[in-house]
Order: sequence, then structure tokens, then C-alpha cells
Amino acid sequence: MTTYLTSDELKAQAKRLRQAMETRGTAISHSAALELVAQQHGVRDWNTLSALATKPNAVPIAALSVGSHVRGRYLNQPFTGKVLALAETGGGLHKITIHFDEPVDVVTFESFSAFRQRINAQIDTNGVSPRKTSNGQPHLVLDI
Repeated sequence: MTTYLTSDELKAQAKRLRQAMETRGTAISHSAALELVAQQHGVRDWNTLSALATKPNAVPIAALSVGSHVRGRYLNQPFTGKVLALAETGGGLHKITIHFDEPVDVVTFESFSAFRQRINAQIDTNGVSPRKTSNGQPHLVLDI
């Protein structure tokens, strides 16, 4: 569920719903109206919807959430996986944990391999890691 409405717009929806219900003879509390608005948007409760509410000028990272399926490149190796954790760390950066659908070989040397299936990384609002490999490529690049 992704919403491009602000928290204030969602609260205004709840207020209109509450007023409409009252004119039809069914009075409900404001908190009940908030919960109904959340259900209309397909989420569990008001707290979840409020957390998903984004600013009108949302950046690409806003499309990501815990549970999202992502694809991209990790240490220049293609992957698909699931976001297990996502948190803003400040300065336009986010900490992300991804579980790859298939393990990714992170070693380019032909004599051996080292596979990773779960990573923790830092990304900017475009899904690109500020950390780079020795050849200047970002550690992680998400297709968002």
C-alpha cells in the first residue's frame, strides 16, 4: 500500500466520514473514523496508514517499505530480494536490510566464491549506496 496523501489530508477524510455518518444517524468517534479511513486504504490500522503517509513531493525511496520486493546490483552482481528493514538515518541516507532470493557471489576472483544472501547497507534517496568499491562502483544500486 502506497499513499501520496499527507497525514492532514487523511485526517480531513476521517472528519468528512464522521460528519457523513452523523447526518445519516450513526455517530462515530473521531478515532473510529480514522480506523475506517485506514481500512478504506487497505491497511491494518490508523497508525500504519499514518506511517505510510508521504509528503506531496515524495522521493523515490518512498516507494520502498518493509516487505517490498526489490531488484538491483550488489557489488556489481544482479539480484532480486525482499526488504527486511528500512530506517532513515539522517542526512538523506537510509539503512536497509535485504534478503536476496538467491545467494549472490561477492567475489570476482576465479579460484573461490563467497556467497551472501542477506546484507545491511546504507543508501541515498535514489537507492544508491554512498560507499564504493575500489573501481568506483557503488556497493548497492536499487532499481527504484
